[in-house]
Amino acid sequence: MKRLAVSGASGKTGWRIVDEALKRGIPVRAIIRPTSHLPPALLQAEQAGNLEVHRMDFNSLESLLHALQGCAGLVIATGARPSINLAGPLQVDAVGVQSQVQACCSLGVRRVVLVSSLCAGRWFHPLNLFGLILVWKRVGERWLEQSGLDWTIVRPGGLSEDDSRASGEGVLFSTADQQQSQSIPRRLVAQVCIDALEEPSACGQIIEITSSAEQPQQSLADWLAQAR
Repeated sequence: MKRLAVSGASGKTGWRIVDEALKRGIPVRAIIRPTSHLPPALLQAEQAGNLEVHRMDFNSLESLLHALQGCAGLVIATGARPSINLAGPLQVDAVGVQSQVQACCSLGVRRVVLVSSLCAGRWFHPLNLFGLILVWKRVGERWLEQSGLDWTIVRPGGLSEDDSRASGEGVLFSTADQQQSQSIPRRLVAQVCIDALEEPSACGQIIEITSSAEQPQQSLADWLAQAR
């Protein structure tokens, strides 16, 4: 792939997506807010000249257009964090995603992967105490689905910081609204996102993912082939 943009690249999942892409030899433009700080792994990559970092205001469509110029694909890893700002999910997971999708449409950036969440769209869920976060995530998903772009939506379960789990656990893949709980390390989420970018049959798919040591290891490509 030509240059890949990753928005939310300083986040806990976003930086791992960048890291996985770089490991596979994919040129990356990491898109972050001006006040965000890169984790050490990405800071080293930037200093070594192996990573392009673009700091910008996500509220500006003009800035988004500039940030995505020359990119062939985008992984949207921006996401509101639970906080007292109940408007955050609306601003980030709905309006923010809409703006990024609009910029892709304007520039002809066809391939987009969105990191969403298990249970997106469900009203009766504890996470919705934080500004209806799952409801707004589904609104963001719908903007992407209706865009006409080549999209994939990845819905991970509860996110774990333990990267050591990634090598010993298999991913349980499913279509939309099949899983309700269980967790997955962020490292595996990042790997699935890059796998989806490289797998044409992932286009137009909502893919739910969790993982466990008991789950047999299976690639995304193999699961997609079986699910047809």
